[in-house]
Amino acid sequence: MSSLDAFAEKTLADLDAKALRRNLVATARGAGAGAVRGGKALVSFSCNDYLGLSLDPRVIAAGQAALARYGAGAGASRLVTGNHPPLVALEERLAAHKGKDAALVFGSGYLANLGLVTALVGPSDLVLVDALGHSCLFAGAQLSGATMLRFRHNDLDHLRGLLGVRRARHGRVLILTERVFSMDGDRAPLPDLLALAEAFDAWTLVDDAHGLGVVEPGARAPLEMGTLSKTLGSYGGYICAARPVVDLLTSRARSFVYTTGLPPASAAAALAALEIVEAEPERAARPLRLARRFTARLGLPEAESPIVPILIGEAPAALALSAALEARGYLVVAIRPPTVPAGTARLRVAFSAAHSEAQVDGLAEAILAERA
Repeated sequence: MSSLDAFAEKTLADLDAKALRRNLVATARGAGAGAVRGGKALVSFSCNDYLGLSLDPRVIAAGQAALARYGAGAGASRLVTGNHPPLVALEERLAAHKGKDAALVFGSGYLANLGLVTALVGPSDLVLVDALGHSCLFAGAQLSGATMLRFRHNDLDHLRGLLGVRRARHGRVLILTERVFSMDGDRAPLPDLLALAEAFDAWTLVDDAHGLGVVEPGARAPLEMGTLSKTLGSYGGYICAARPVVDLLTSRARSFVYTTGLPPASAAAALAALEIVEAEPERAARPLRLARRFTARLGLPEAESPIVPILIGEAPAALALSAALEARGYLVVAIRPPTVPAGTARLRVAFSAAHSEAQVDGLAEAILAERA
């Protein structure tokens, strides 16, 4: 056995001992929040397809039409020949939706945050990241070479203290947070955070991956980032900002410049989904309404978004509850460290407009029965 193979085997054994090893499971998703695993039909509460648009016939038709007209791939990076018409149209619509001058679409949300942070700050600058921010926010900050500090989750007093002590030592300051936090489902206090940032001449990036279309937008940040893969049911990421900022990212964001453009079908599908989001507000309101129905049934704090965490604690217990629910017909995947802090393994329940009230009530009853 080579040293590489030996290292991999030992590391996997360590992960197994802590119930932290990950494994891929083939999953066929279907209508009505359905999913099939191992030949068993399940109701999925683990998809980020909050409006069920990835399976909407209108979205599928838009993707198929773009596939037939423009081909399967973009053919090159966007600065070469990969800037096809569906991407241009999508960026115009995203910018309008966010109330910004311009938008820039990336290959994924992760790539968008990596590219933006590294393009805007460097070694003499400061990046302040909410402690529960997504992995890509921290990765971008680390790659930038800037000084990176965490502020306690949604704690504006802590953020104010860090700015007061550190602001004068750095040229540019970037604050990174999320509109809806992906593992806890709570929201950032954006109006107050944006006012604080402005007082210290700091720039704020809001990751809206889990808020677009399902949570009232409220205050807009100078830098609005999001994904096309959740509410919009497609794939990709984007940044919306003032025109000079987007023009700068077009030239300086490495994860944009040095990668092939998004496939035409993905862009066209996302555009069709965004049109549905804007045209059908009652559909957009449904996931949060269902999440609140669920939290009321379980006696949990009222949901702030379509994401509701069921905190368990240790990884083996979270895996056991997930398996028990799957045996009852519900797919609720366990989330374990390092995705969440040690000791906070959980089930992350995600609600969709595709769910019925009966499915939501059934899951609540199953959880109560398993935890009795």
